[in-house]
Amino acid sequence: MTLRWRIVALVAAATCAAAAAVGVLVHHASRDRELSQARDGARTTLERAALGYARTGGVQGSGAVLDAPGLPGGLRRLVAKGHQGTEFATGPDGPAMWAARPADDQVLSVRVDMSTAMRNISALDTNIILAGLMTTAVVLPLGVLTAERMSRRLRLAAATARRIAAGDLDARISPAARPHDEIAEISGAVDSMAAALQERLLDEQRFTADVAHELRTPLMGLVTAAELLPPGEAAGYVRDRVRVLSTLVEELLEISRLDAGAEEADLSPCPLGPVLDEAIAGTGLSARLRTGAAEGTGQPDSAEDTGQRDATDRTRQRDSADGTGPWHSADGPKVWTDPRRLTRIVANLVVNAHRHGREPVEVTVAADGRTVTVRDHGTGYPDDLLEKGPQRFRTGVRERGRGHGLGLTIAVGQAQVIGATLEFGNAPDGGAVATLRLPEEPERPELSDLPELPEPGPIHG
Repeated sequence: MTLRWRIVALVAAATCAAAAAVGVLVHHASRDRELSQARDGARTTLERAALGYARTGGVQGSGAVLDAPGLPGGLRRLVAKGHQGTEFATGPDGPAMWAARPADDQVLSVRVDMSTAMRNISALDTNIILAGLMTTAVVLPLGVLTAERMSRRLRLAAATARRIAAGDLDARISPAARPHDEIAEISGAVDSMAAALQERLLDEQRFTADVAHELRTPLMGLVTAAELLPPGEAAGYVRDRVRVLSTLVEELLEISRLDAGAEEADLSPCPLGPVLDEAIAGTGLSARLRTGAAEGTGQPDSAEDTGQRDATDRTRQRDSADGTGPWHSADGPKVWTDPRRLTRIVANLVVNAHRHGREPVEVTVAADGRTVTVRDHGTGYPDDLLEKGPQRFRTGVRERGRGHGLGLTIAVGQAQVIGATLEFGNAPDGGAVATLRLPEEPERPELSDLPELPEPGPIHG
């Protein structure tokens, strides 16, 4: 049950409880008052009848009766002991208040009929119930409205918190100033937390960008100096380490641009096959390119297994035996994307598969022509990556190999830039699977939908 309906149920229960309590109190107060008045009247009449009986020996015209047959048994026993008293009883003639006292060897009693008083009390109870129902009918909609406003404000705060958690650091609740309003205080606290978090992340992004930028200049000099070293094992090791450091700096600069939102995609329809060919060839690593396969399995659905690209001899097998298939041509199926960024994404996934997994590495295009999966046959992605996504400078378990942990982070960032989604999982039979889903091409307006241009007017010299 949501908070709104809990509040509504609480308001309804409280209203009904208050109406019931008031009704019970009014009922008992009214009944006690009627009984008290009847008791006083019966006693007064009994006293007058007793005086008349003492003077005349009779009770005619006094309203009293000697040895009344309907006298309650408890009151009769009390009089037999020599006492007088009163008792309310309901008999065949209806409810009545009785008063009795001894009179020689007889019982002198007075009966006050209370049928009308009891009917009035019953009518009062009915009116109280109706008033309680009417009060509930009036108060309940007000409670629903109040609960809905509170629930809406809480849902807005929760939705804003989820947006912040998803990375939208500009999201704010912006509550109106309301003194002594707990929800406004919570909303203000969420906004303050988001602002502080955003400022901290921006400081970290600026620090990363500044460090990478400051390292770039001396690094270029280091690269030049390494190239001037005489050939040898030590020189080769220095050049390799300088190349790794240069790649790290370039990746940090790229991440800083992605974090700052400075990257913009140049989207256009482009053939997918040549883009994947270029991405695989640029890595200098082997990868098997498949088409028309079931998503995430790496197994072909048809005979379109394109074979394996070997970067050593650059041999290529296409959809047909001579390596010339329509899928790999410029006139093949096209996707709506930025080819440069798509190449970067696929290349990072292939490199990550080789660095942290085991061969063979398979690049598969699903039957829809927009879903690309990259799979290795290693130990798979660690649970932490599957749960939280790629994290910088974390490569997971030791079995996944070594690296800076930036390749997948860049791939995810570039996928967001081109409007694609990148998901990570593990194959049932082992191996890491990265699934890239490219966006659909937007519908182009028909010529009839375009606004008409105005007729050109005369040109005045």
